[in-house]
Amino acid sequence: MSRRQPPAGLANGLLHPPELGAVARWDGAVDSYFEAHLRGRRAIDVLMYGATAAGDHSIIWLALAGVEGWRAGRGGQALLRAGAALGAESVLVNGLVKLAFRRRRPQSTGPRPLPLRIPRTSSFPSGHASAAFFAAALLRDGAPPPLVYLAAATVASSRVHVGMHHASDVIAGAAVGAALGEVARRLFPVLPRG
Repeated sequence: MSRRQPPAGLANGLLHPPELGAVARWDGAVDSYFEAHLRGRRAIDVLMYGATAAGDHSIIWLALAGVEGWRAGRGGQALLRAGAALGAESVLVNGLVKLAFRRRRPQSTGPRPLPLRIPRTSSFPSGHASAAFFAAALLRDGAPPPLVYLAAATVASSRVHVGMHHASDVIAGAAVGAALGEVARRLFPVLPRG
């Protein structure tokens, strides 16, 4: 079980989300909860590290788009459209937005219980959370919406569990992804609306 240092602050950011005060206290409280109640429990670690790995490069969302596309009779078209939409979302969030916010990721002070890909981008906002809620908006007409959003919430919260993001990074990423997903869903539907 690894210990986390308090939220690390910003370094050389062009824009500065609040790092002191209420946001930092909230990030610290959420991290403390994960540390005290969730991290170090084998089943939860396996679930959360697995969810983080499935969210890497939107693997879970592309797989779900392919399955739902075939079920809806759109074959590979749904997979291609989802791939294009997720690629555009990633360029926007992981490229342009993260360049504006150079927030440091939480620092681990101990070994991780399972392997983990360590990203090189800024911590704010969470790209995993953004992609998860973006994909949930695009795919909710195929798979049952509660399941799609449960999967999105699991992938997003896994980023706090594994120590790759502060809780505020995840909330911001989820909000950005949900908003972009609603726009993309109207302009560029992946699945037929049910």
